[in-house]
Amino acid sequence: MKIGVIGAGAVGTACIMAILGRGAAHEIVVLDSNEQRVRGVVTDMQYGTPLCPPVRLIAGTYPDLAGAELIIVSVGINEKAGGAMDRNDPAGRLRLLGTNARIIADIVPKIVTAAPDAAIMIITNPPEPLTELARRCAGHDRVFSSGTYIDTLRFRFYIARELKVHPDEVNAQVVGEHGNSRVLLWSSARVAGASVLDMIEPDKAKAFKAKVEEQVRNANITIIEGTGASQYGIGMACGRLVESITRDEHAVFPLGCHVPEYGTTLSVPTVLGRQGVVRILKPVMADEERAALERSAATLRAAFARLEV
Repeated sequence: MKIGVIGAGAVGTACIMAILGRGAAHEIVVLDSNEQRVRGVVTDMQYGTPLCPPVRLIAGTYPDLAGAELIIVSVGINEKAGGAMDRNDPAGRLRLLGTNARIIADIVPKIVTAAPDAAIMIITNPPEPLTELARRCAGHDRVFSSGTYIDTLRFRFYIARELKVHPDEVNAQVVGEHGNSRVLLWSSARVAGASVLDMIEPDKAKAFKAKVEEQVRNANITIIEGTGASQYGIGMACGRLVESITRDEHAVFPLGCHVPEYGTTLSVPTVLGRQGVVRILKPVMADEERAALERSAATLRAAFARLEV
């Protein structure tokens, strides 16, 4: 599978490394406005490719995307550069929307011209409204985002750590926004079929949930405070998504896609295939979770309505 990665910054390079490690593509075209950086990244990584399944790395331009089946967009400012590092700010990543929307509006038409049949995966924050914008700019529905997949992995990780089980044994979902209106679906969280909430002593449940939710909510800022960019976790998540697409697995991930029922793009469990999202699933939710998802959708609709691009 030939793919393109637009953005050779911290997140883009982490995604490329994960894709290489999984052998998820036979050709990767890397683009960035900083052509010197692209050449450096490709030159550096290509020396490790003899240790990977066969792959060709190209420092390219938009015409080099011709024939690509998937384009990953990871270009834009992050929370630190965009002034979204306040843990108490309800807007959170949505503060990055205006600046990153202008970037998306500029590059998506170029993607469509070069690779009209490619699916487009948005990694840039905030992914849900940017995916809604990219979908409109592209003029097709083969547009989705990494959405709340990384939030879901964090949710599972912290549940597992508290319960002292392997994270792979935890089945739990985060839906809505990859941001402050995200919804953690506690009612359906399971470990080997057992309800997570039933595994917690009743008098400790409130504190347990609050601790996990705080860790999930503050993960990005904590990472950026330490390293300057949240990159490795999302890179590994991206590698898994590309692997699933390449193999046409029809595996299920919580990704951002346009959901007509809510009138916007938000993250929900989706079946992912070679051409992108194949099917949208409706998770079982408690009444308060369903109401929270409605509020998250309203937040995303309002943010998109304010866009001026």
